[in-house]
Amino acid sequence: MNRLAKVSFYLWLPLILLGAGSYRFFQPLSPAEIKINNLKLPTDFVAEHIYSPSESQQGSWVSMCFDDKGRMLASDQYGGIYRLEIPAIGSKDLTPKIEKIKLENDTLNFGAAHGLLYAFNSLYVMVNNRSGKNLPKGSGFYRLQDTDGDDQFDKLTLLKALVGEGEHGPHSIKLSPGKKSLYVICGNYTDLPQMDAYKLPATWKYDNLFPEIKDPRGHANDRKEPGGWVANVNPEGTKWELISAGYRNPFDLAFNDVGDLFVYDADMEWDFGLPWYRPTRICHATSGSEFGWRTGDGKWFANYPDNLPPVINIGQGSPTNLLYAKEAKFPAKYKQTLLAFDWSFGIIHAIQLKPSGSTYTATREEFLSGVPLPLTDGAIGPDGALYFLTGGRRLESDLYRVYYNGTEPTSSAEMTTLTEENKLRRKIETYHTLGNAEAIEAVWSYLGHPDRDIRYAARIAVEHQPLSSWKAKALAETNPVALTQAMIALARCGTEGDKTAILKALNGINFSKLPSGRQFDVLRAYELVFTRMGMPETALKNQITALLDARYPSNSDEFNKAYCRLLVFLEAPSVLPKTLALMEKKEQLSLSEGLATSSEDLILRNPQYGLDIAKMLEKRPDAQQTYLAMMLAKAKVGWTDEMRAQYFAWYKKAFAYRGGNSYVGFIDKARKIALANVPASKKEYYDKLSGGDLLTVSGNDLAEADYPKGPGKNYKLKDMDTIFTAELTQRDFKRGKAMFVATTCAKCHAMKGEGGNIGPDLTQIGTRFSTKDIMEAIIDPNKTISDQYAATQFQLKNGKSLVGKIANQDGKFYYVSQNPYAPDFLVKVKKMDVVSKNYSTVSLMLPGLINPLNKEELKDLVAYLKTGGDEGSGVFRKE
Repeated sequence: MNRLAKVSFYLWLPLILLGAGSYRFFQPLSPAEIKINNLKLPTDFVAEHIYSPSESQQGSWVSMCFDDKGRMLASDQYGGIYRLEIPAIGSKDLTPKIEKIKLENDTLNFGAAHGLLYAFNSLYVMVNNRSGKNLPKGSGFYRLQDTDGDDQFDKLTLLKALVGEGEHGPHSIKLSPGKKSLYVICGNYTDLPQMDAYKLPATWKYDNLFPEIKDPRGHANDRKEPGGWVANVNPEGTKWELISAGYRNPFDLAFNDVGDLFVYDADMEWDFGLPWYRPTRICHATSGSEFGWRTGDGKWFANYPDNLPPVINIGQGSPTNLLYAKEAKFPAKYKQTLLAFDWSFGIIHAIQLKPSGSTYTATREEFLSGVPLPLTDGAIGPDGALYFLTGGRRLESDLYRVYYNGTEPTSSAEMTTLTEENKLRRKIETYHTLGNAEAIEAVWSYLGHPDRDIRYAARIAVEHQPLSSWKAKALAETNPVALTQAMIALARCGTEGDKTAILKALNGINFSKLPSGRQFDVLRAYELVFTRMGMPETALKNQITALLDARYPSNSDEFNKAYCRLLVFLEAPSVLPKTLALMEKKEQLSLSEGLATSSEDLILRNPQYGLDIAKMLEKRPDAQQTYLAMMLAKAKVGWTDEMRAQYFAWYKKAFAYRGGNSYVGFIDKARKIALANVPASKKEYYDKLSGGDLLTVSGNDLAEADYPKGPGKNYKLKDMDTIFTAELTQRDFKRGKAMFVATTCAKCHAMKGEGGNIGPDLTQIGTRFSTKDIMEAIIDPNKTISDQYAATQFQLKNGKSLVGKIANQDGKFYYVSQNPYAPDFLVKVKKMDVVSKNYSTVSLMLPGLINPLNKEELKDLVAYLKTGGDEGSGVFRKE
């Protein structure tokens, strides 16, 4: 080697060695590394990607648990159950050893489990499935056992068949705190089976004076109270006891370290903007608790005393899992924390509980997130790490592990403080049994207790006892708070013959001396009597009307709702002019945490309106006006032509507001109830005045939208070569347009001036893109993202991250839209808190939007897109 060569060699040697040591830096990331990099974790937490079942043709996993040997069991949503032996944390090779659970000489394919639990030397399985050729076992609660000790399940027992399936069907299973029984939870599409015992007395009814309007799009229209439910079951499955009910779609439940039970319930996103919309929420499911779900517009408000309020509202989303982190090897901060999984937004919320009286309050922060990250289930493993699954609805499925790798201690933490009120509530709940001779004397005084949950528990204990043992005592009660609760109980358990006595007792309360919350309880007691027992006799009716009319309207929206309900029912002469005057007022802007999907503390309307409150509400339905208007739809007497003109003109304005998918349909149904009460000669006039002619053009698209008939498919780009083999001709225009709405394209994209503006206008897409290009953009929306429509990823100083589209900014703040389906709701981010911001590599457009469509529906959608919604283009057949 010459001198020059030697010099060159030694000059380059450090770079060669550096390159060798940093070889991975120059290599593309593996799919697993890309997925890990997509996760946003708290400081000093580490994530590992363990397995992708969908890549091994093992389906999309939605439930999991660990057995007594530390092995994981997981189920495909539409397939079998698998058992995994997972390598330890930090192993170089994380590939698990996997076997599929089989039974009956390997001939039975068993699975489709929404819930799994290993306990009592058994695997308990909550099957959510319509029995068929591939999976012959239908929905129900099953037990798998190994009877010969060979580590293979050989006995399958159906403990209880359940009538219900799908995303609102049977869900999860948890072991009781004492480890002596099981708790199961089911959504509102699961019929409540006959129970052996009821902590919640089976006296539930609709109980609402508000006009009963079912969802215009048909959802849950045949579902009755008590909605979703929680039951306690013995290990043999022979004794079932109802614990709690009144949920919409409670996907999971969890106990904290002192044995209090919490439930994660779903919202109804189609109700968004309507007065009865309830966000996803965490509920403290006490003995005999009721949370007021009723179908359609009948959902109870949280302040009704005959149901209980949530511990915390979270917001829009799709709950899939709830766990308590006491067994996790995490810092003390998380030991008294519920981890709530949201499938839609890919967030694990950390719900930090704080004892408050006999129940809890809570705060929320983001623990983990990713885009996309369709979370389905999770559990704390034997090693103290958090294991979680993604997938569902046949989406790509993955298994992850998250563990703490910092310096804070993780071994123990203080127990939750059990307050004296909590202890008292539990003592009262021991009387939630039938025919306990000591119950009335033991609990009666607590009907007037300052703590709401204690009053509730005492009333439920009273309702369990024979009516003859407490009716006279109830009517003789002199404490106004206790009397109100006793009358609620008597209205629920008594007969129509008790109506007059109850109403006279309520009339005897000095209403003005009660605190406002207890005044509201009295109003609800009146309502329960009216809904269950009917109209009072004339003298009593007039007395009650005078009492209520003197206080209407009030300064409270909630009281005005209650007064309006009661006075419309009582046919009070003044309710029409008073309510119409209230409908002219704008409700105050409510910056509810339930509208955000991050932990940022301020939600604003689009700053392009200059933050003027009046304009911020311009396109948002006024929930108070809507409620009052719908209540007046039941009013049959007292109308003048002037009143009717004002009233029906309101509907036309209301149709211009933007709410959830069912908003227009609900408004139209109320309008039609009201039209039924006008003279026949004026019906056509008021129909047009109220916007009936508009609905024939566009309004019914929401009220009567077509849904995909399916069956769908997890479409891949390679499938397009076999679907689109020739030019599209003789397609169905109406169905193509319906699929444009059903796949939510219209939420973000405009077509011929109608639709959203989050994504590009698609009217001219057919002139720029081939069918293959269009399908590639739909199937793989992350491949090419225009800067104009890209989301921004913010890294904040507190270690959190936030992803969304910058809608506006000023000198101090970014205004970020995170939900493409509700773009006007913004998170306000301080610029001084931002460490970095970059364009996100993940599109705001969700993958899989076309998967519910069958091939013909997909062809009609593409034809609609390529022609720019032009029915006369020659591509569509003539009707």
